[in-house]
Amino acid sequence: MTMQLADLQALEERYLMRTYRRAPVEFVRGEGTLLWDADGREYLDFVAGISVCSVGHCHPAVVEAAREQAGRLMHVSNLFYTEPMVRLAERLSESSLGGRVFFSNSGAEANECAIKVTRKHAHRRGIEAPEIVSFERDFHGRTYGALAATPALAANADLAPMLPGFRSVPFDDAAALRAAVGESTAAVLIEPIQGEAGVYPLSEEALLAAREACDEAGALLIFDEIQTGIGRTGSLWGYEQTPVRPDLLTSAKALGGGLPIGACVTSAEAGEMLEPGDHGSTFAGGPVVAAAALAVLEIVDEPGLLRSVREHGAALRDGLLDLEGVREVRGRGLMLGVGLEEGIDAASVGADLLERGLVVNVPEPGTLRLLPPLTVDRAQIERAVALIEASLLSCPPT
Repeated sequence: MTMQLADLQALEERYLMRTYRRAPVEFVRGEGTLLWDADGREYLDFVAGISVCSVGHCHPAVVEAAREQAGRLMHVSNLFYTEPMVRLAERLSESSLGGRVFFSNSGAEANECAIKVTRKHAHRRGIEAPEIVSFERDFHGRTYGALAATPALAANADLAPMLPGFRSVPFDDAAALRAAVGESTAAVLIEPIQGEAGVYPLSEEALLAAREACDEAGALLIFDEIQTGIGRTGSLWGYEQTPVRPDLLTSAKALGGGLPIGACVTSAEAGEMLEPGDHGSTFAGGPVVAAAALAVLEIVDEPGLLRSVREHGAALRDGLLDLEGVREVRGRGLMLGVGLEEGIDAASVGADLLERGLVVNVPEPGTLRLLPPLTVDRAQIERAVALIEASLLSCPPT
């Protein structure tokens, strides 16, 4: 017997920890940029599982890669070789920083690896109490190292004590960053575009300040590319559209096309830090998720698709800026934050859009976050803009 939404909500209330506020929809099927709920209603998905399903829901090549690998071998642990993992490491390294790769199961875990690498690097430089600097409003994850580097979440006294050795400076403040980096700094850990905060790109001035300050102090620069990576901004990696090259980058979300995988990718020097016993993971880089990730990279790392991300992102931005009620559009490629005019409640707009069949995200009171699959087409962009226009007209400023 098929469960109704009310049945699921009752079971959630009894059995699931209260860590999420879920929208009152049960999705049962996805294809490309579309989702269908249990009642058969169609939705245009402009969140893509928080930038996870970036090649669309159930892309045939990703499904087939995972299905074929699952039918042959699903898991043997990292005590043995598997071809998909090694091939994926090669692909990630050669497409970016040229060093080594550690696989994880999530973005937070990828950042934990980066934290370990930079702390060990600092200890080898004679730093007894290494410190990691990040920007306020950065989001790096919810495990304790990544949490300590996420200032807003680290302020939760109920989760204290936090892991020591972290400090933050005001967002995009190049001077404050330079002043914070010194002899005890192990690394600067930043998002080139803040995602969870509401899609706020760092200025070139701040990015250059981070690179120069790290070079002067002998510290390492980490780019958290968990949202900006794998084509989201119109290049395979977000850093490729900046004047700065990091020493480490972390990836997750879109990498698995819907399956859980993360990666910490290093430069040649940073890749030599960790040794057997320093780090590990039972499931990370398993054959099925690695095969899926290889299929994702085959789809994304094509000039035609990346060009379309830039073109469609520009079209989406232009269409949104023409709407009454839109104050600004931030971001790059198909990672956009829509700043609404003062008095418009973004949560009300988001709920109204869901009723109209458009899935968006509301990361802060005045912002809609749009992260459509990279395979979105122009007609779907025009449809989304029309739905947002209608919603803004029905949710005027208060």
